[in-house]
Amino acid sequence: MSKKIRLDKMLANMGLGTRSEIKKAVKQGRVTVEGKAVKDSGLQVDPFHERVELDGEAVSYRETIYLMLNKPQGVISATEDTRDRTVLDLLEPEDRVLAPFPVGRLDKDTEGLLLLTNDGQLAHELLSPRKHVDKTYEAEVSGLVGETDIQAFKEGVTLDDGYVTMPARLTILRTEEQHDGTVVSYISLIIQEGKFHQVKRMFEAVGKKVVFLKRVAMGPLLLDPSLVPGTYRELTEGELERLKAHRGLAE
Repeated sequence: MSKKIRLDKMLANMGLGTRSEIKKAVKQGRVTVEGKAVKDSGLQVDPFHERVELDGEAVSYRETIYLMLNKPQGVISATEDTRDRTVLDLLEPEDRVLAPFPVGRLDKDTEGLLLLTNDGQLAHELLSPRKHVDKTYEAEVSGLVGETDIQAFKEGVTLDDGYVTMPARLTILRTEEQHDGTVVSYISLIIQEGKFHQVKRMFEAVGKKVVFLKRVAMGPLLLDPSLVPGTYRELTEGELERLKAHRGLAE
């Protein structure tokens, strides 16, 4: 089904100018629809099926954007902040046009996978506690993580505020003894919640301290290993399809 919108709205939504700037460009004959110059900026066009050009360049219209970001440490998972850089500050201007926002949050000093989109329905479904979407983290933990911790996490641990977490899957990847005799454990943890500082507080509940934390997956979406911290890319069609299909999110 075709969906027609005003020409000036289409161009403005793509960040190609203000309504007044676009109206001027149209009057100057710089905008064509299906190869013909138009003079009415209020013309109704089908942005998905009619070819629109500005100054000879085709305008690709879309309403949604899906970005995979490898969030670096020191950046806030928010759309604005008066003191710190936010994840939106890492985006190119053209990728900010459609006003994406972070789906959930990663702590300031946590790295890893963060999805940014303007698809509010998808974001709601991914964050809904009822959907039980897995969130996979890898961490460096000070102290020896053992079988008792695996069992405690499986049963749910009591956080400092009395909240008992849902069962979580803890896997020990390896342990290393440092030069000073202390032990560092490298682990993988899958949780289905997103409480404030949850992973760190879970380990504190069993007497350990997280010294490095990185999210590597959210549901079926895996962090692209080629993305260094601070870089991002759009989701592939396959990634988006898997994400929407996960736990019945498909349309």
